Amino acid sequence: MIVKMRPNNRTKQQAGLTLIEVTLVIAVLLGLISILFIGVSAYKKGSDRAKCIIIQSTVQKAVRSYQNLYEKNIGDLMRLNMVAGPGLMIETYPSCPSGGIYNSSDEKIPPAGTRFLYCSITEHVPSSTDSW
Repeated sequence: MIVKMRPNNRTKQQAGLTLIEVTLVIAVLLGLISILFIGVSAYKKGSDRAKCIIIQSTVQKAVRSYQNLYEKNIGDLMRLNMVAGPGLMIETYPSCPSGGIYNSSDEKIPPAGTRFLYCSITEHVPSSTDSW
């Protein structure tokens, strides 16, 4: 008995992705990228807040050093440009990383535990200034 092989009349299916599959893959990737950007922006906001509070603390320490060095009393005149600038206790004038504006409450040396420098961004308030 002889068996004859018939040629396959079916054409080969092309390997690859359909348009719907490609669209779905792109949609999933865009979703993952958007989640990544949300996380990065939240991280940056938190790090900017922390840096701003560190700057406020540094200025407070410079004010205390100025007070001790020049034998000033609480309530004496104090301006930020007396401690911040070239050749002073803080070499560069401080600036908020989030674009906030720094100001002092009354341009006087504050009592211990009271902030000298305030940021215009309300989220940049330290939880405690007792050690300042």
